[in-house]
Amino acid sequence: MTGSQRFGSPGGVPREFHLTAGGAIQKVTGWWVPFLHTVFASTAFIGALVIGWKLHYFKIVKNEYYGYPDEWFPSVSATIGDRYPGRNVFQILIALTAPPRLLLHIFWYILTVRAAPKRAQALFWIGFLRTWTCGGWVYVTSGDDHDVHDVMMISYMLLTLPYMILLIKICDLSPFTYNAKVLSQNKNRRKWVAIMFFGSIPPMIYFFINHKVHHIAGAYTTYAFFEWALILFDVMFDSLAMVEFKALDLAVLPAKPSEDRE
Repeated sequence: MTGSQRFGSPGGVPREFHLTAGGAIQKVTGWWVPFLHTVFASTAFIGALVIGWKLHYFKIVKNEYYGYPDEWFPSVSATIGDRYPGRNVFQILIALTAPPRLLLHIFWYILTVRAAPKRAQALFWIGFLRTWTCGGWVYVTSGDDHDVHDVMMISYMLLTLPYMILLIKICDLSPFTYNAKVLSQNKNRRKWVAIMFFGSIPPMIYFFINHKVHHIAGAYTTYAFFEWALILFDVMFDSLAMVEFKALDLAVLPAKPSEDRE
């Protein structure tokens, strides 16, 4: 029942809290966590691409062998890491992605730990390490240190395999299920997104080899399209959590009046 409650503060002045149903000061549905993650991540990459396209087009499509018109679409690394202000706008927006991303892992743990405790713990730590390696290739660009950037990106992609597989296996095991059919349908969507993600990797590697080893004009542009596809499928995979997270609320609760807060 919605209402208000007054608790004493250490200075003797009453504090008034307006409570929602269930006794929470403020409460939002867990749907907002993957939604904000999707918005910030998408805006970061799209914003960097638009800024780079408008201000530095010929510079970001150029590589060590070819430039425009042989190469006409920029890679992800060139878009997010090479030029001001695209790089800075991207890094600010991707920093805003961190809180909902960490909450994403925490919420998945809460939803699945009762049904599959070991797999839930594994998913949480793999997701945490994956987030850390993401920060590695985002904030250490290829222009800063090419080796560190590549190692972090490869580690991120390797961790994506167990992350997606584990999540697909346990995403419909939540005891807070409100509609089993909807969860099953969403699980199938995850499978297809994961298939598209990993299906994009072999052709991406093929065109990268054509560029790096055989020096084929235009190969890097084709490689860039598959690289951007990985970003799209990655963000899309986590966005599907908006379905399951409707079963959870994120709430701020007042401390009990009897508790000593000195």
